[in-house]
Amino acid sequence: MLLFPQFNPIALQLGPIAIHWYGLAYVTALLLGLAYTKHIARRHPSPFTPEHVDNLFTWVVLGVIVGGRLGYVLFYGLPYFAANPLDVFKVWQGGMSFHGGLIGVITALAVFCRKHNLNLWDVGDRVAPAIPIGLLLGRIANFINGELVGREAPASLPWSMIFPQVDLLPRHPSQLYEASLEGIALFLILFIISRRPFPRYLPSGVFLAGYALARFTVEYFRTPEITHTWGPVVLTQGQLLCLPMLAAGLVLLGLSRRRAHAA
Repeated sequence: MLLFPQFNPIALQLGPIAIHWYGLAYVTALLLGLAYTKHIARRHPSPFTPEHVDNLFTWVVLGVIVGGRLGYVLFYGLPYFAANPLDVFKVWQGGMSFHGGLIGVITALAVFCRKHNLNLWDVGDRVAPAIPIGLLLGRIANFINGELVGREAPASLPWSMIFPQVDLLPRHPSQLYEASLEGIALFLILFIISRRPFPRYLPSGVFLAGYALARFTVEYFRTPEITHTWGPVVLTQGQLLCLPMLAAGLVLLGLSRRRAHAA
């Protein structure tokens, strides 16, 4: 068994200003994602140009923050926030939802595309390959903070880990599982796809379906916040939210295949 190395959640202290690893991960992910999206836009020319990416940046930031926070409130803490509505605005206390952030980003992209007369899927296909960068850094930050810990693991598992801030049970380091699948593996798949010309809908479909499958799998190793039971079927809130993502991804993959055959 391994012992969780009690990391300091503060990456840098500048007098009264504390820069946390989680905030640093968000900023780094957004900047790297911006640069990579520009690269994709140059590599695959379309009406969505690298110049558009700079304008899109602010919209994406707003989508991530507003959508991520509201998603957490609605999907994971509605009873609490209904009783404490002002706490919705206390983002610094933590509480963000990936699925909410995704909805926020898609909404921001839709508004941006309407404003600039762009096709949503042309833009989405060039943004999607950059998203796993943020997932990777975000999950690493989760691990550093010692949050979202995994379920109990067999003590014989070589990489089982004890998180003393939680209890003394060996657990799966599920944050690292998610970083590997949602971040590294999904990024590599989308990187390979984006190296060559691709039909419309393909990167977006691969991202949605790929993330849904990765998250659905890792939820079996992650301590669930909310579970739903229908007879013998038990799903976590994260798995339930992944089902529409998977369905949407499969539809887009089907459309991309038809488009590729038509071409």
